[in-house]
Amino acid sequence: MSPDSLAIELLALTASVAAAVALSVFWSAMRRWLRGVVIAACLLTVTATTLVWVNRQVDSYPTWASLFGSTADAGGSAPAAKTVSAATAGQIVKFTVAGKASGITVPMWAYLPPGYGNSPATRYPVIEALHGYPSSPVQWLKGFGVAAVLNGEIAAGRMAPTVVLFPYQTPQPMIDTECANLVNGPQAETFLTVDVPAFVRAHLAVRTDAAGWGLIGYSAGGYCATDLALRHPTEYAAGASLSGYATPGIVIGDNLEHTTYDDVWRLKHLPIPAVALYLSCAKTDRLALRATQDLARAAHAPLSVTLAYIAGGGHNSGTWHAMEAPAFDWLSNTLGRPTTVAASPAPSPDLPPKGTLLAGKPKN
Repeated sequence: MSPDSLAIELLALTASVAAAVALSVFWSAMRRWLRGVVIAACLLTVTATTLVWVNRQVDSYPTWASLFGSTADAGGSAPAAKTVSAATAGQIVKFTVAGKASGITVPMWAYLPPGYGNSPATRYPVIEALHGYPSSPVQWLKGFGVAAVLNGEIAAGRMAPTVVLFPYQTPQPMIDTECANLVNGPQAETFLTVDVPAFVRAHLAVRTDAAGWGLIGYSAGGYCATDLALRHPTEYAAGASLSGYATPGIVIGDNLEHTTYDDVWRLKHLPIPAVALYLSCAKTDRLALRATQDLARAAHAPLSVTLAYIAGGGHNSGTWHAMEAPAFDWLSNTLGRPTTVAASPAPSPDLPPKGTLLAGKPKN
């Protein structure tokens, strides 16, 4: 049983109910010290039940290893995309990316679109999908059902066949990097913008030009998507933020969180990059709404901004799931379609690159 499983939630709930019943039934027969023990058990089990419920909503800790500070085998319970046929549904595969530039080694999942591998000359656009904090890439895979969403959008013609990546934005679940290079800390930005693209370009049939690469994220990942697009316009053409912010909200070091990692400050004081941003949030999500409006006011050509609001919702998974399909559609139309090359054949979709772990094998 994983820490994000229904079985664990039911076990914690049963324990909390049992402790409460024991306290009420046997109160008069208990000695004073035993009453204190049972009261403490009630508090602990109720707290545990609440924490397990929250974890099931955001999948911060999908495995026991991640709960104790490791991403080594994180996401073991993430489901593979259900495949009807190679022509109608994509595949979810799992890799381990050892970042040479950043020194970070963590798992990463990738969605390979329908028909991937059928034409060795085809090169697909790429979207990096970033998670929030606390959370993990498993929230995209399980909580948002991203494989089914992508299959549906591609089948309907609203989205071109695209490779979508789901990397970690932190090497340790307890450390919130906001996808930045922390001073004297993890170099998450380097991992996401250097190591991940290098790995994917070497091992998957993808476009290598910046016009074929984009970013998407929710909450903290939304900040990541806009910030990385602004900071790395030679790597990415567009970024889509779902309830994201304009500032990292953490201490990066050297006061950088108030200068170059503050996106409004960046737009006011540094050259404006020629990228496109999609900023979406619920109108009732006051912090995200304020950040969205601040970014839009600070933006000007050659940067382009598309705003999208939903009336209800808030800062939660239901809202992000509702925003998911339109954001992917916008990114796909901004990045363009797969291209073809006449040169060397694409990497084999059936064999994992050396040093990686595949959780699913694409089918031809």
